[in-house]
Amino acid sequence: MPLYLGLDSSTQGLKAILIDPARGEIVTRASVNYGNDLPEYASPGGVLPNDDPLVKHADPLMWLAALDLVLERLRQAGAPLAEVAGIGGSGQQHGSVYLNETFFEVVDQLRPGEFLAAQFAPALARKTSPIWMDSSTGPECAEITAEIGSSLQTFTGSPAIERFTGPQIRKFSKTEPEAYAATRRIHLVSSFLCSALCGADAPIDLGDGAGMNLANLARMEWDPHIARATAPGLRQRLPRLVMGSKRAGRLAPYFAKYGLAPGIPVAVWTGDNPASLVGSGAITQGTAVVSLGTSDTFFAALDSYKLDPEGYGHIFGHPAGGFMSLTCFKNGSLARERVKTELGVDWTFFDRTAFDLTPPGNEGRWALPWFEPEITPLVTTPGLKANFAYDAAPPEVRIRAVVEGQVLSMRRYSLWMGEFQRLRVTGGASQSEGILQTLSDVFGTPVETISTTDSAALGAAFIAANVAGGHPYERLAAAYCPACRTIAPRPDAVAAYQRLLPEFRF
Repeated sequence: MPLYLGLDSSTQGLKAILIDPARGEIVTRASVNYGNDLPEYASPGGVLPNDDPLVKHADPLMWLAALDLVLERLRQAGAPLAEVAGIGGSGQQHGSVYLNETFFEVVDQLRPGEFLAAQFAPALARKTSPIWMDSSTGPECAEITAEIGSSLQTFTGSPAIERFTGPQIRKFSKTEPEAYAATRRIHLVSSFLCSALCGADAPIDLGDGAGMNLANLARMEWDPHIARATAPGLRQRLPRLVMGSKRAGRLAPYFAKYGLAPGIPVAVWTGDNPASLVGSGAITQGTAVVSLGTSDTFFAALDSYKLDPEGYGHIFGHPAGGFMSLTCFKNGSLARERVKTELGVDWTFFDRTAFDLTPPGNEGRWALPWFEPEITPLVTTPGLKANFAYDAAPPEVRIRAVVEGQVLSMRRYSLWMGEFQRLRVTGGASQSEGILQTLSDVFGTPVETISTTDSAALGAAFIAANVAGGHPYERLAAAYCPACRTIAPRPDAVAAYQRLLPEFRF
């Protein structure tokens, strides 16, 4: 039976899922955690240390090392990789990789006897990659906006955003002009790893490319005027831009050493959020997805193109066709983990007990754990914001305050998307009873959990099955994404949160 492999290169690690669509089964999984499994890259949490809290970079060679390692782990586990008929992938959005003129030769002549990281190292025009957590490009955003104006959001689906790739490229061209001059290709995380798999210069899909402030979504091509306003000679440094669910190429012979068949189709990789939309089964409008990961994201399919009037929400291409909306909250699970650690409680207390001991609405007390500079709303100076004496309150009050603050903020900054019939929750924190009930009550809608927490990797496998095997997305979603359980909103709690929501205007 043909199998399909999905790979997701996220902030903290790389995950792999192998599916058998004929049986509706997940055959096996494997993962790599950058901090634990690749300590030589000195990147706990997948991010290089930096004295400037606004600067967040990663080593792109680490992502290649993880690709080799996860495939080796699948091989050692006895995964039937010879039966893989197609590969898809996703990458953390906005991260950029800068490659010199040797890249094209390196990617075309991958040597099986040498790991990918060692082969690509000489091709880097820039040794580190700014990632989505970077907030250091405020001046560049202002410069691009001054040149393009409000049409930037109209054309690209987003205003100039600090973490987006265009402003990051502009900063690099200004601060390191010689290295930028030596750059011949700028890839996203997704297209960089896709290039390695194909042994060729891969395109960027519209789902991930929309997160660059460079793609004209109406014309589905790079906008030449925006490219010129961003950096000199930028257009010629960008790969092709294509619609999602297309074939990027065929698997390079290098990967035969893991048991994969050279020449099988490799689908164009997309961003982790578009892949999560597909992998959560939210193919059509009416269902929103809440992904509780390193960052928290709220996204949904759109029947028509629409924009957030406040500029915090974004429009990306939908791998299954059309568009998707998304709002991202930078302080997600890592912020919750920090609160738990500082309070010295276990996850049972954090996820359940704290909510048993406190009432919905927390008597009007809320907190926002902006331990990192926040992007929704824009907060450049990190710190916890609360409307009560946070440090003097009992642990259960502080926990509910933080969770309710995060969810109320999510509700406030997703209102522009409209109303939904249901929410689907994915990510590591989707097992938390307190968070699930809070989501249902704040949004006033049923919340569903699904069986997999690795929705981006599963979505990547769906894309591979669709592109290489012709499997319809709707059937894949029905087979792999049924609701495990549904949490219903409580009317009294819904009313309490409706009274609090107007406070969330920052």
